[in-house]
Amino acid sequence: MKISETDILLIPGYGKTLPGHWLLRWRDKMPTARVVKQADLHTPSRKDWLDTLVKEVETAERPVVLVAHSLGCILVAHGAHALKDKIKGAYLVAPSDWDRDGLVAEFDGGDFKPIPAHPLPFHAHLVASRNDPYCDYERAQAFSKAWGTTFQDAGEAGHINLESGHGPWPEGLMSFAHFMKRLG
Repeated sequence: MKISETDILLIPGYGKTLPGHWLLRWRDKMPTARVVKQADLHTPSRKDWLDTLVKEVETAERPVVLVAHSLGCILVAHGAHALKDKIKGAYLVAPSDWDRDGLVAEFDGGDFKPIPAHPLPFHAHLVASRNDPYCDYERAQAFSKAWGTTFQDAGEAGHINLESGHGPWPEGLMSFAHFMKRLG
């Protein structure tokens, strides 16, 4: 499937996505991509975030491909069955494990816990790092298995964000291109 044939919804995770982050770079490179803007990034509500995502999906004019990072991956898992009719696939990067106590001091995971463990009703691919401070590698593998995704080992890539040196993240863009080709 070609990128131009889809609406690509980029779903950031917890906290502000800083300029230079690969998600924002992808938005700038792909004419059919847009960021799903959530109202509260530091004390998120699953219902509010999901309502925002559902509205974005409903306004799409083409089949939708979701690209999610961190808490955005968990949102996709929670909302998958509500979204399934227009979703062609989901590319999930560095899911964060909010079931783990003390993941971040400012937010305890709220109603994003427990993290769903049911298969996603559309094609999905999960990219995980072996040294992600927000999700153990084995836990990411368990998410992938439960959600029925294909799995990619990103090596020691941290949380695959600016702090871990992944601004442009060309490897991710190549991986996403392969994912899109498989959706065809």
